[in-house]
Amino acid sequence: MNKSVREIVLAMQENWPECAATMSVPLLKITRIQDIYKKKIDACIVQYQLQHTDFSVLATLRRSATPYCLSPTDLYKSMFFSSGGLTKVLGRLVEAGLIERLDNPEDKRSKLVKLSIKGKQLVEIVMPELHKQHDHLLQGLSAQEITLLDSLLGKILENHE
Repeated sequence: MNKSVREIVLAMQENWPECAATMSVPLLKITRIQDIYKKKIDACIVQYQLQHTDFSVLATLRRSATPYCLSPTDLYKSMFFSSGGLTKVLGRLVEAGLIERLDNPEDKRSKLVKLSIKGKQLVEIVMPELHKQHDHLLQGLSAQEITLLDSLLGKILENHE
């Protein structure tokens, strides 16, 4: 089991106090929450033979306008994912029948990525399950606290996006 944030902070204060004095405990907590959340997502989607990046592609395509089709460049810009491994992921999703690759009328050198009917059905089954994970992760907070958290995190993102 991973050490808790509290244990990490205490160890830092005891063993590396000059670093502890300047570290950001809130960002450490955000990082830990992100790790917990990613593990919950992975546990949910593995039952559908999906990896995290596979699901990210499907969800990104589904939230785009009908016909749920993007260029590879637009796809990776819309994801929390680097373009480096995208070709491999797209190949896996084509093989599973979850996406289609179509000729790009604007660029003969590239192919568009389109969510297939099977992919659309799958992502629409999985997403409500993930929303339950969202609720579970935030269950200790009131509606007012969730609104405050959203506002504060939004402020941080506004400065960096």
